[in-house]
Amino acid sequence: MIVVQTPLRISFLGGGTDLPSFYRQEDGWVVSSAIDKYIFVIIKNRFDEKIRVGYTRTEMVDSVDEVQHELVREALRKSGIAKGVEISTMGDIPSAGSGLGSSSTVTVGLLNAMYNHQNAQRNAETLAREACEIEIDTLGKPIGKQDQYIASYGGLRFIRFCANEQVMVESLTLSDSTRQELGRRLLLFYTNVTRKSETILKEQVANTNDRMPQLRAMKTLALQARSALESGNLNDFGQIMHEGWMQKRQLASKITNPMIDELYTAAREAGAVGGKITGAGGGGFLLLYCPLHNQDRVRERLRHQRELPITLESGGSKVLFNDGR
Repeated sequence: MIVVQTPLRISFLGGGTDLPSFYRQEDGWVVSSAIDKYIFVIIKNRFDEKIRVGYTRTEMVDSVDEVQHELVREALRKSGIAKGVEISTMGDIPSAGSGLGSSSTVTVGLLNAMYNHQNAQRNAETLAREACEIEIDTLGKPIGKQDQYIASYGGLRFIRFCANEQVMVESLTLSDSTRQELGRRLLLFYTNVTRKSETILKEQVANTNDRMPQLRAMKTLALQARSALESGNLNDFGQIMHEGWMQKRQLASKITNPMIDELYTAAREAGAVGGKITGAGGGGFLLLYCPLHNQDRVRERLRHQRELPITLESGGSKVLFNDGR
């Protein structure tokens, strides 16, 4: 039996420039971090040759082609496993429509577990690249690449997406005290709304050429955010997050809505400096940057929203348990 833990993520700045419709015209830049909420994948041998898959439902099939969970099916094909396994996935949060990158986290975790099951470990770059191939190339999802890379590498990263499909993952140079203080100033609230990101992203992709000024502004803000963090100017970083959200909300019609705007305005009035909806938008989680002395006021204003306490995670996808069999 093998157990793999893969982190979910929060994206701070530049989301949207990791889509092929943008980075094939010019480099995309993103600042993103793994968090201490995870997807777990368990894989073990079966006595017979069937494939059993457990998630919100259970599948028992005779061949890979019969697997209905598309991420499991394509990860089995990619890793070369054909029969005789049990696979289970479980997460710290509901996986559908959270905006925390759960689908890509599942894909990276599946690949990591399946390769280790065959004693054929792959590095972080390979796991991320193959997860992108599954989701974008094989399944045709209108998504970007940042989720797969941050899930695989972990940490707080500046990621560059190049027209030749190269992805450059760079660590941010922060002191331990700055990193810890940043984590303490981040609040995450559930909007009580889940949504299908694909609908929003399809519109965003279609709008790319008309929204190049906003996307260029967003990538520039990602670079400014990196500089602010590495200089220890955390309140400047919070303000940059706000400016990034003002740009992001213009990319597609359903990224925000009156409910989200009301929550964000209330949080800012209570003392949050900046923030954004995680992921594609439209629901999921509201991420806020808020100085410690204002956090109780923000929590009171958003008391009807469930808070998800988080810390920043330094590690990426990893094997927690391998019994060697």
